[in-house]
This record gives sequence, structure tokens and C-alpha cells, in this order.
Amino acid sequence: MTKHVEPSSQVEPSSAAEIEGYFETLSNWGRWGNDDRRGTLNLITPEVRLAALASVRHGQAVSLSRDIDPKNPDPVHSGVAAVERRTRPREIEEIMHISPRWEAMGEDIHISPHGGNAHLDGLAHYSWDGKQYNGFPEADSSAETGSKYLDVSHASEGFITRGVLLDIAGLFGVEHVERGYAILPEDLLAAEKRQGITVRSGDALLIHTGNADAIVRFGTLHHDGKTGPIDGVQSGLHASCLPFLRERDISVMGADGTHDLQPPQLEDFDFARPIHTVSLVSMGLWLIDNMDLTALAAACEKAQQWDFLFTALPWRFVGSTSSPLNCVAVL
Repeated sequence: MTKHVEPSSQVEPSSAAEIEGYFETLSNWGRWGNDDRRGTLNLITPEVRLAALASVRHGQAVSLSRDIDPKNPDPVHSGVAAVERRTRPREIEEIMHISPRWEAMGEDIHISPHGGNAHLDGLAHYSWDGKQYNGFPEADSSAETGSKYLDVSHASEGFITRGVLLDIAGLFGVEHVERGYAILPEDLLAAEKRQGITVRSGDALLIHTGNADAIVRFGTLHHDGKTGPIDGVQSGLHASCLPFLRERDISVMGADGTHDLQPPQLEDFDFARPIHTVSLVSMGLWLIDNMDLTALAAACEKAQQWDFLFTALPWRFVGSTSSPLNCVAVL
């Protein structure tokens, strides 16, 4: 079943002025020092990690990602994903030109993390008016050096914290929220109430709509027949949800989509991705796109448990704005 609504038309969009105001009112710039490069990762304290262990009640581990497969590099049809692998089946013979009784296999791998499978959006991924999180200038980064100030190596401790799944599809009693539905703050509050849980400081907030599962199973949709990533039809957070994220002081947010409502509600392309721009640039809130939350939603529903130990360990790649992830929830 699917919750049927007219895509993004069930509610008025936030105004451009309101969204722009969030850059000031929701800002974490300077909160952890003027040179801070970790953003909301600072909220995962030793105390938060220890408290997260209490969420493990059954020992059940659930992967929140899909296979990274060169034969299917773009399972959610982002239009920008790439996965290539070159395997060396007889590495010793190839490199050393000898043939001992033992052999080895190796490979070269190329991945474009953004847009494809589950991946971390680092704080350098977006900028606003030339500034990245905490005021670092975007112009100081380059194709050769990568991100100068805010690469994902600053998340070397990983995201190990309590995770909370807010099941929006479950809230409406459907497998898939209709693509194009704008998730409102009252939906997030209603999901908390239904599940008997409250999102708290340092949590990893995961939002399940079923959209990614629908895309994988039934293919993509495009607004007015247009193709391209920005025109794909997906449910996402209405911009008015941004204060909720700041008030709850979450450390990272993940979704089975790209967080932002698609197509955008405002015609002004400056405001096409309000969740990404305000979260990454103003709040320093790390994002995880294109997760697979179907199995987790089923496990949480069966156990009637909506919190768990959440783990995500990005690569320590200097200069990189992203990292592929295999996030794991332990109930």
C-alpha cells in the first residue's frame, strides 16, 4: 500500500525568506569553537555512547545499506553514481612475474559515493554564499586538493550512538509513502508518539518512507516527464522540519532517500535543497543519503523497539567530501 497525496501539494512551501533565516537562527557556528570541523559529531560524547549500549536488547544486527555492485551502480536511480572494479586474479604473477604455489587476488576500485548507495555527506559537501560550515571558505578547496578544511577524515571516530527510527510509512500504515509527499514536523511528532519514543541529543535520527524500496522495485519517476537527479520525485522533509532537527540536537540524520523533497517546492533554485544546505552549512549536521531502512523498519515493528545502537564508520579519506557506508543497527 501507498499513502496517496498529490506530490508536494498537500502543504504550502516555506518561503525563501524563512529558509534563509534558518541559516542564522539554527546556526552552530562557533558553538564548539571557531576552528571546529566536526559539527554535530561533537554531540556524541563518551556518556552518549555508553547510554547507547542500553538500546541493545536482542543482539540482532541489521545492515542499513545495499551491495555496492558494478553491475548495478545506481540502484536508486540518482543519475550520478559510478562503481568500477578491476580485479587482478593472479596478482603475484602480474607484479612479480613468478609463479609460486600460492597466489593472491587484488583489485582497483573507483566509486563516486554521492548519489548512489548509502553514503555520508561530509560537511564540505555543500556551501552557501561561498561559505561552508563554521565559515570556512569554499574557494580554498580545489579539484587537486579536495576539501581543505572539512573532509570526512574529521569523522574518524565514527558515528557510534543511539539510533532512533521514525517510521513515517508505518505511521500511515503503508509500505511506501507516496513519492513527493512533504514530511511535516507534526508527522515527526506523531511518529514519536505512536512509537513511544523521543529523539534526544546525540541521537542518529533515521527516517523511513519506503521511497528507496519503491524506486528499487518499481523504477524512478520524474516530475513533468523531465529527467535528471533534481527532477526525480521523492518524499522528503518539508523545510519547516529544520527547527525540530536543531532543537533535538541530533548528531547525524539518515534517510532512505536524499532528505530533500523532490521536486523542490520553490522555483528559485537557490532553495532547491533546503535540508542539505541548512543542515550541512548552518548546523554542521552530517547526513546519510540513500539508506536501506526496509529491514530495520520490519525488525523494529516486530520487536516494538525503535531505538538501537547505531554504527557508521566512514573512511579516513583526506580531502574527500563523502564516504560509502555500511551502517549497522544493533537491536
